[in-house]
Amino acid sequence: MPIAPRFALLLLPFLAHAAGNYTAVQTTDHGVEIVRLVDAARGVEVSIVPSVGNRAYEMKVHGKNILYFPGDVGAFKSGGGRGLNGIPFLAPWGNRMAGGGFWANNKKYAFNSDLGTVRVGQNTIAIHGMLTNSSLWQVTEVAADGQSAHVTSKLEFWKHPDLMANWPFAHEYEMTYRLSDGVLEVTATITNVGVEAMPVSIGFHPYFNIPDVARADSTAHLPARKHVETDAQLVATGELKPNGLPEAVSLKDHTFDDGFTDLVRDAGGRATFSVEGGGKQIQVIYGPKYAVAVVYAPPNQNYICFEPMAAITNGVNLAHEGKYPDLQMVPPGGRWRESFWVRATGM
Repeated sequence: MPIAPRFALLLLPFLAHAAGNYTAVQTTDHGVEIVRLVDAARGVEVSIVPSVGNRAYEMKVHGKNILYFPGDVGAFKSGGGRGLNGIPFLAPWGNRMAGGGFWANNKKYAFNSDLGTVRVGQNTIAIHGMLTNSSLWQVTEVAADGQSAHVTSKLEFWKHPDLMANWPFAHEYEMTYRLSDGVLEVTATITNVGVEAMPVSIGFHPYFNIPDVARADSTAHLPARKHVETDAQLVATGELKPNGLPEAVSLKDHTFDDGFTDLVRDAGGRATFSVEGGGKQIQVIYGPKYAVAVVYAPPNQNYICFEPMAAITNGVNLAHEGKYPDLQMVPPGGRWRESFWVRATGM
């Protein structure tokens, strides 16, 4: 069911769509407009803030958040949405892009950091794309039925010159968060409305913690055959080596900032990464087009990230150099779509 015009959100305390056990509510949290999806039968609530990168910041299971999100969403937005937490969307590229720009269709494009849409840091590395805290998302549908609750939002990238100046491909994003049977599905769709093929290098950077369980008391499951080799700046070199880790890794003994590929998949093409401890488990399930998993579990933190990625770090440039043959492209007029899923058990 399409939502009411935006001005109605200012007049009503909330707009709710409910069916059976599922509810999708447009409301506020600490003064910020959000959408909350509820699966009452399974005690799961997911909260999304469209105006800050369309980020999911809570996935509460029986009242406890399995997403790492310090503070509250009001303080987060008033601080400009800086920092990574919850489920940030990394686009048009995920993680690092080296060299102060990128190659595509045999053309070199240089980033203009003066526009404020790209942050080019040490050694001309740009990180995490341009949309992690974008306010440009428009909610297009909020609905619930007997099987699920969902919210869909859209970002028309091509309408914004400061974005196009640093990624000159006319395209749109659509993102749907859907809660069904206690499982969150996050679907991203890219529509190429331009005249050139566009590289696909997007990703997500979800932050997870198991409630009431220290990360050091947890075990990560990494179903991958290949490790992505990187240089000193954590930029992929294009070299892949066998993953020498066991499938189950104690987080007491390991930290991570690593990429993996050649994922072990089921008959439907899905790969399942997980962390478990204290009888509780969080699974992150990758759809077939998410070919790469970045695992991030830095020292002295109590979270772990299983990041679904469409390409390896700096994959766009490595493809031009002939070092990465698996880069996906969206042809003019074409669409790219994929999902990942989050499931929590034992909570």
